[in-house]
Amino acid sequence: MNEALKPDEVTQRSAPAPVETTPKRRRSLLARVAIVAALAAAAVFAWQRFERGEPSTQQGENSGRHAQPPQTVRVAPATLGDMPLTIDALGTVTPFETVTVRTQIAGNLQTVGFTEGQIVNKGDFLAQIDPRPYEAALTQAQGQLAKDTALLGQAQSDLARYQQLAKQDSISQQQVADQAALVAQDKAAIAADQGMVKTAELNVGYAHIVSPITGRVGLRLVDPGNYLQPSDATGIVVITQIDPISVVFTTPEDNLPRIAARLNSGAELKVTVLDRDNVHSLAAGTLTTYDSQIDVTTGTIKMRATFANPDAVLFPQQFVNVRLLVDTMTGATLAPNPAIQLGASGNFVYLLNDDSTVSKRDVVTGPGNGKLTVITSGLKPGDKVVIDGVDRLRDGAKVTVVDGAAGAGGQAAAGGGLEQGGGRVAADQHRHRGSPGVAQAAGGPEACAAALPAEAKAIYEAAAPGFASSSDPRAFVRSKVVDLVKEGTVQRDSAHASAIAAGGCLEQLSSAAGQPTQGSAETSPAGQAPPTNGGTSPSGAPPAGEAAKVGPAGGASTQSAAPAAATEQHPGTGGAAATQGAAQ
Repeated sequence: MNEALKPDEVTQRSAPAPVETTPKRRRSLLARVAIVAALAAAAVFAWQRFERGEPSTQQGENSGRHAQPPQTVRVAPATLGDMPLTIDALGTVTPFETVTVRTQIAGNLQTVGFTEGQIVNKGDFLAQIDPRPYEAALTQAQGQLAKDTALLGQAQSDLARYQQLAKQDSISQQQVADQAALVAQDKAAIAADQGMVKTAELNVGYAHIVSPITGRVGLRLVDPGNYLQPSDATGIVVITQIDPISVVFTTPEDNLPRIAARLNSGAELKVTVLDRDNVHSLAAGTLTTYDSQIDVTTGTIKMRATFANPDAVLFPQQFVNVRLLVDTMTGATLAPNPAIQLGASGNFVYLLNDDSTVSKRDVVTGPGNGKLTVITSGLKPGDKVVIDGVDRLRDGAKVTVVDGAAGAGGQAAAGGGLEQGGGRVAADQHRHRGSPGVAQAAGGPEACAAALPAEAKAIYEAAAPGFASSSDPRAFVRSKVVDLVKEGTVQRDSAHASAIAAGGCLEQLSSAAGQPTQGSAETSPAGQAPPTNGGTSPSGAPPAGEAAKVGPAGGASTQSAAPAAATEQHPGTGGAAATQGAAQ
């Protein structure tokens, strides 16, 4: 058992056996690679057919039984009209003159000659300080003046006699010189007395206080019987000029060159002031001037507009919305905002063809307002574009047009903000994507709000309690934004973008409560909901409780929604996401 191994046996046992790569293993590896490549090619081919909306062979053979019904849409024509180029801003009503009436002498306040809230004119009596001490001082000054005047007369008479005697060499010249000096002293005393008399007269006049300007008096700050002094911290009353009045607002410095050019050309720029809900017009005026420096901390510049205010509609320090009309684009092609979609290649619309199909048309947008957007390229007046039901449309898809109120494209709307590049269009798309009937992001409105920036989250938290029950959600959110701007929680420059971001989560909140948001539900002229086709809503979304399963042809068939649903976005459509059950 212990005998030694032979050298050749040790070599044979320590050397590992060589690994042989057989042709059979190579063929197996190549076969696996070929299978993977074939599967990848088939997947790419199927996806391309799905994107083009080509029907499969089986669907072509059984098209009579499985053809998807046309999508129900509403259309509106592109129109030719004028687009006002306006700038929206937040402003404060600022009076031209504000005066705090104070006493200039010390004394008891005897009477008050105004009523709180009264409109007074310049020179009207306001208050009376006890004048008796100052009247006594005036009498004393006048008596001293009379005394010194008499002394001056006597000195002048003596000087005349001395000068006559000096000519006769009866008195010395020194006596004449002394008398002349005495006359000069009396004249100086009289000048001082006259100053004392004027001072006493002014004090007596100060006791009778009158209004320095025409305006509205505020609340009385001191009551009769109080002892007043010029050093008092508070005055008697504050008077504010009401008519005319101005509004000071800020605008980004990028707008200054265009505004300055218009003012320098002699143009009169119209300014409209609206209430805090941005709905009702309060007054109309003109832009007067702008500040001499740009605020480097905010990149904005202050501007002042002047308004006639005979009815006191604008009140000092009132917070208002300002709309500045810079210019007007005439003869522009206008399209309704809901028709403009955002895709990978930019903005586009779905154009209705004569054969009841739609074509995807790329467009270049210009300025817009809350209803219409200028189309600088891609459309001509009279072209009919889809404004409702665009969510799952594709190029060449068959559609069914539903008659309804499509007044959004019927005429040019005055007012609105100057939003370049379709900024307002993006907001409309955001509202459309969050409307009822379209699948919302997983997690609900709470998860949506948690992902918002700080300012947008503040707007959501302020508006969430009453948003679902509000009769006008847009005006309700706008009022909350105005309050947050006044508190300093939201900056004016970012308020618009933050409100749009918060709006998506708020609309999810309203959808979860079962109430449609403004602008998300359309009705037929008779007040009934538009007809549906194939179990889908007019916007193309499936009914509640069902999910849209997208087939290769781009159509949608409904099936029961699985507990766990995945949300997928149609590439290039810019529409809402369709929900497909995770369990097939």
